[in-house]
Amino acid sequence: MIVDASVAVKWLLREPDTDDAVALIGQKSLSAPDLIHAEIANIVWKHTLRGEVHDIEQYLARLDQILDHVSPCWELAASATALAVTLRHPAYDCFYLALAIAEDAELVTADRRFVATCAGTPHEARVRLLA
Repeated sequence: MIVDASVAVKWLLREPDTDDAVALIGQKSLSAPDLIHAEIANIVWKHTLRGEVHDIEQYLARLDQILDHVSPCWELAASATALAVTLRHPAYDCFYLALAIAEDAELVTADRRFVATCAGTPHEARVRLLA
């Protein structure tokens, strides 16, 4: 199962649908492109500025404990870019979809906009909303 940052952040910070995200842990092997580290770091940075996070390293270390496999973005860049062009959607999200396609896996996301973007395309069945 591929998870994106919108799901992974719920393992680290209490947000709506956190319980659904936590329930994924241990069900299947969880993978993501290494882009997830940059996205989570940015989210943790924002929460730190608001005074909601105090130990940045603990959050980033927890992510590595949960994910079973992280794939390098450079291996996915061409297919992610092609998906971004085809779907007319930012490439960041398409890296997760490219990995799901490469691994013949399901992508779980909390990003309703991305799920809507994939609706009616050949990728619709591969992308699932977290809750």
